[in-house]
Amino acid sequence: MGKVRTVRDPTPVLRARALRAEDTKAEARLWAALRDRRLGGWRWKRQVPQGPYIVDFYCASAALVIELDGGQHADQFDYDERRTAFLNAKGLRVLRFWNHQVLTSFDGVCLSILNACEGED
Repeated sequence: MGKVRTVRDPTPVLRARALRAEDTKAEARLWAALRDRRLGGWRWKRQVPQGPYIVDFYCASAALVIELDGGQHADQFDYDERRTAFLNAKGLRVLRFWNHQVLTSFDGVCLSILNACEGED
């Protein structure tokens, strides 16, 4: 007897795939540091569907999400709060950085991520 497959809505997967192809300068720079276990040996994925949301970066073993926010996020505080609450309810911690932080304080951002992965909030 064959495997039973569940039908998933392909929309989040397709949207995540499109977002990976259209990353910002900040996302590209951070991904270069995270990919291939380059930051402390932690395995990261980018643009990962989590329920109705797509998170920028996700590390399953650290139960950690990283969100990079551009200027549009200043006007969507309530949306970001709901999103963070949803992810927290799934047992995920969320770190948020502004795009300009990644571009101007890169070492500090990487150190904050590494500390969070190791449980040193």
